[in-house]
Amino acid sequence: MNRIQKLLQEKKDIFSAYFTAGYPHLEDTMPVLEALQEAGTDLVELGMPFSDPLADGPTIQKSSEDALENGMSIKKLFEQIKDMRKTIDMPIVLMGYFNPVFKYGVEAFVAKCKEVGVDGVILPDLPFDEYNDKYQQLFEDANISNIFLITPQTPDERIKLIDANSNGFIYMVSSAAVTGAKSGLSDQQLAYFNRVNNLGLSTPRIIGFGISNKETFTTACKYASGAIVGSAFVKLLAEKGADKVSINDFVKGIKDTSEK
Repeated sequence: MNRIQKLLQEKKDIFSAYFTAGYPHLEDTMPVLEALQEAGTDLVELGMPFSDPLADGPTIQKSSEDALENGMSIKKLFEQIKDMRKTIDMPIVLMGYFNPVFKYGVEAFVAKCKEVGVDGVILPDLPFDEYNDKYQQLFEDANISNIFLITPQTPDERIKLIDANSNGFIYMVSSAAVTGAKSGLSDQQLAYFNRVNNLGLSTPRIIGFGISNKETFTTACKYASGAIVGSAFVKLLAEKGADKVSINDFVKGIKDTSEK
């Protein structure tokens, strides 16, 4: 059992934060991780910047561009987090696109993830069938969860197939749009959440895209094990940097309200 699986067994209303490694400054990766942990974050998705992030909205795209200009790379990221388990207890998921991972070498990437203590990986553009055929055993042998995404357009049978092949959580994309903060969740999105819940899946779901405040977070948690705040947190980093007080206030302003 890895840290993701343990967290999902023990906790509800999981607060996950996404931010791009090497942003807003190259060496901010560990300070932001440590500030998020101190603030009570349950899980972090650490973005691996890529030059063509098609699924991301303008805020995260800009953070990815800036991080690359800062000198961030997968190699640099592993150097930054090589000792993270001395201070970081929460599960860490690396999220990015398959091309840089393929160039790094998938076997070398998975081995490095295991070495530094990464618990899961999200590669939205790695086809499900290709993962199953070529890489599933590699990830499972390293005890690293590969997280699959579903959207409102994903057919029920495909969702059930993903459920049967998941060993962490299912990333439940709230809409067909790119990432970005939204003010609320629509009736159409809530109907989608209900549809998925009625499938009787065995894998926990965490909702992402459009979760930006206590209202959207609390609503999402009614339909899933937790929710991911991405663009809104990246905007905070753009304004305040790796400031512990600002990060603490941001996390507690969303998470603590849901627990009262």
